[in-house]
Amino acid sequence: RCGRRMAGLAWKWPRTRLPVGASALGVFVLCWLYVFPVYRLPDEKEIVQGVLLQQGKAWRRNQTAVALFRKLLEECCDPGQLFAMTKLNSPMGKNLWFDGEFLYSFTIDNATYSLFPQATPFQLPLKKCSVVGNGGILKKSGCGKQIDQADFVMRCNLPPLSSEYSKDVGLKTQLVTANPSIIQKRFQNLLWSRKAFVDSVKVYNHSYIYMPAFSMKTGTGPSLRVYYTLEDFGAKQAVLFANPNFLRDIGKFWKSKGIHAKRLSTGLFLVSAALGLCEEVTIYGFWPFSVDLHGKFISHHYYDNVLPDSGFHAMPEEFLQLWFLHKSGVLRMQLEPCEDPLIQSSA
Repeated sequence: RCGRRMAGLAWKWPRTRLPVGASALGVFVLCWLYVFPVYRLPDEKEIVQGVLLQQGKAWRRNQTAVALFRKLLEECCDPGQLFAMTKLNSPMGKNLWFDGEFLYSFTIDNATYSLFPQATPFQLPLKKCSVVGNGGILKKSGCGKQIDQADFVMRCNLPPLSSEYSKDVGLKTQLVTANPSIIQKRFQNLLWSRKAFVDSVKVYNHSYIYMPAFSMKTGTGPSLRVYYTLEDFGAKQAVLFANPNFLRDIGKFWKSKGIHAKRLSTGLFLVSAALGLCEEVTIYGFWPFSVDLHGKFISHHYYDNVLPDSGFHAMPEEFLQLWFLHKSGVLRMQLEPCEDPLIQSSA
C-alpha cells in the first residue's frame, strides 16, 4: 500500500541522481514513517497545562499499584540486593562490565573487595522516604520540614544545604549521590586539598555517599579517592559504590518504558531505587521546566541556574514517567509549596 502511494506521488518530485541504494532507503524511511508515525513529546506548555488539570484532586496511595511496580523492579533489577556493591553480590574474582562503557570490564581484586559492606546496609524495607531533586521549584517551597519528617532522605549530587536553603529543602540526609565529575570539577579530583572536600560533606552528617565508581573507567579513580579521603579523616560519612549491573538494568527498564537518552538522570536512578527499597516514596524538586505551575520563571536548580549539557538526559520524558506514577498512586510528587511563602517570611 505504501509503495503504491509513493509511486503515485513520484511525478511531483524533480529527478535526482541519487544512488539506487540511497533512493531505496529514502522510500523505506518514508514508508516506515507513514505506517509508524514518530511519537511527538508534548512541549513544556502542554505538560504544565496537563499537570494543572490534576491539581486540586486528592492524591491517594494505591497499594496495589505500589506492589505491582515494586514487583516489576524486583524482577528486572532487584534493588534490595543489587543497589550497591557488596561482598555478597560482588565476590572477589568476579568480572563486571562498566555500565557506561561497551568495551571495558574489571575484575574485583582483594583491595577493591575489602571496600564493600557485607550486604546492603539498610534495614529493608525502608518506611517513608523522601527523594529530593535539585529543581528550582523547591525555592520558596517551605518543604524542608516535610522532607525531614521522612524516615530516610535521599539527595542528588552533593547539593548545598546551608541556612538559606534549609527551609525549602531540609537538612536530614541518609544518602546523597556524588558523580565523579563533581569531584573532578569542584575538588580537583582530590589530588590537592582533601580537607576542603571533607569539610563540605559534613552537612550530610552520618550519611552514605553513593558513587557510580564502576560506570566509566574515568570515574573509578575519583570515587576510590573519596572513599580513602573520608576514611583517612575519620569522617562520619561512608561511601557506597553503585552496582553497575543495577544501573544497567534500571536503564534498560526505563528504555522499555519509552525513555530515550544517552543516560538516565541521577534523579531517576535514585527514585527507581527508592521505589524498590521504600514502602512510601515522596519526591521533591523533580520539575525540569523553566516556569512553575503559575507561569512564573524559575531557575534550573534551587541554588543556581546552570543548565545541563543538552542531549544527554531526556528530562521531559523522565518527568512524564514520574508524573504517571504519581497519578497511579505509586509515588507522590510534591509540586506546590508545602508552606505559604508569606507565612515563612513572617515566621
